[in-house]
Amino acid sequence: MAIVGLANTASDLLRQHGKSRGAIDDDEDDYCLKGVRHLSDAGITRLPGRYVLPACDRPGRSVGAAPASARVKLPVVDLARLRVPSERDGVLRTLYTACRDYGFFHLVNHGVGAESVAAMLGVGARFFELPFPERARYMSPDVRAPVRYGTSFNQANDAVLCWRDFLKLSCAPPLGDVVPSWPDSPADLRDVAAAYAEASRRVFVEVVGAAMEAMGISGAEDGVMEELTSAGSQMMTVNCYPACPQPDLTLGMPPHSDYGFLTLVLQDEVEGLQVMHDGEWLTVDPVPGSFVVNVGDHFEIYSNGRYKSVLHRVCVNSTRPRISVASFHSVGAQRVVGPAPELIDEKRGGEPRRYMDTDFTTFLAYLASAEGKHKNFLQSRRLD
Repeated sequence: MAIVGLANTASDLLRQHGKSRGAIDDDEDDYCLKGVRHLSDAGITRLPGRYVLPACDRPGRSVGAAPASARVKLPVVDLARLRVPSERDGVLRTLYTACRDYGFFHLVNHGVGAESVAAMLGVGARFFELPFPERARYMSPDVRAPVRYGTSFNQANDAVLCWRDFLKLSCAPPLGDVVPSWPDSPADLRDVAAAYAEASRRVFVEVVGAAMEAMGISGAEDGVMEELTSAGSQMMTVNCYPACPQPDLTLGMPPHSDYGFLTLVLQDEVEGLQVMHDGEWLTVDPVPGSFVVNVGDHFEIYSNGRYKSVLHRVCVNSTRPRISVASFHSVGAQRVVGPAPELIDEKRGGEPRRYMDTDFTTFLAYLASAEGKHKNFLQSRRLD
């Protein structure tokens, strides 16, 4: 039988533990922090108050009901064509325009096989189907934890929780050193996720090199490209967005930008991703088999503002769960990132510096002390 709201659930829990009615608020909060999959499995039919956004922050109509004018077909970058000498210049122009005007693009013919893609989405879904005690072994509010199961966006600081559970997996090279710390259930998670992490890293290295080439730089002068190729950071987040009883009142993820150079997102066929473009929230039409790639804060800084790290968010729906896998790529945690030397060298016609230097450690400190939504961190790095 479905549970009619969380208040009834909390009351039942209190009776089971012999607690007074006055303790309901604390128990309800604890129940919410067990995650949205836990709430979904409990059969709630209305959102707990902790998940209800202020009216001004709500998504409004569901993504499936959005008119054509509220949808966007992102630019498509064909990696196979990029490898053809006679077509490379045209693909580089498309890539440059996509990073400059949208901050997002679909990447097709990326070379990660359909079996690997299906296996990654499948094992991700099966992890969230595990009994809660199995998942809870990895729960932590620490944003620095290398392996972390959590809920919302940043549950320690979020005033309102979001309708998302996630599994974060550090993929810091060498990958073999971190895989043993990953969950050992489902039994194939480590093998599948490790193979996928290696494949997505290869794609990232090729795409980020092309994006620099399209901008007229190599990333070699300051060693950034060498670090991205051999010793950069990588982190994967498997996201679970269960069907939500009142999707118009909440979000799966709030408006935010990503911290790194590029993020490669693998998503199932259920739409939900929205990007800010020309001042409007537009729903991204899924392209089967593609990666959705977006520019991160580090790349906007490194490009001195030529490429844009764009706000995006995730909406949920009332009928279909959604799984996505985001692979975040950047330089190492101690590496300082500033505008590329070629872009600000006045002797070579460079532009004024628009951003101060930063590093991943600074970002983590910011995230641990603030909600980290919108583009607040990137804006804190701007000089103009």
